[in-house]
Amino acid sequence: MTSTLITERLTLTPVALADYGDLLAMWSEPEVIRHIFPEPLDREDVWFRLLRDIGHWEALGHGNWTLRLKDTGEHVGSVGVLDFHRVLEPAMDAPELGWGLRSAFHGKGLAYEALSAALAWCDDALNATRTVCMIDPTNAPSLALAARAGYREYARTTYKEAPVILLERTAA
Repeated sequence: MTSTLITERLTLTPVALADYGDLLAMWSEPEVIRHIFPEPLDREDVWFRLLRDIGHWEALGHGNWTLRLKDTGEHVGSVGVLDFHRVLEPAMDAPELGWGLRSAFHGKGLAYEALSAALAWCDDALNATRTVCMIDPTNAPSLALAARAGYREYARTTYKEAPVILLERTAA
């Protein structure tokens, strides 16, 4: 199965070195990082994340996709099927979905479009019967997106000393 996905408005491609500048810009936006990191990521942190994302694809055959508008190629954000071996209880024991969009694209339905494509790929390519995600309890837009995609809360816990909600979705 191909790892490039096409939706009505987006092209999703596995993260590549060429995405570095766009990722650096995205991870420096206060609205993007507000519920994920305490401060914008610096060049070194973005570089390490980029290498981790490329390695995810190489080692596991899945990972983060770069989202670009089909018509213009403009960078929109990322969505991914991940396995970060997070240290938390309860353990995340299924493929983890994660997403982040540039603030200019919030509220346009693009996150749902990208997440739906990633979930369909995950259900098919990985034959995953269940997926999970982890969201900051104050991140109402991501919680609403997860609910729209079929995720339901199964636990509340802490991750790196911050409260999080763990959600799960059974494959379609």
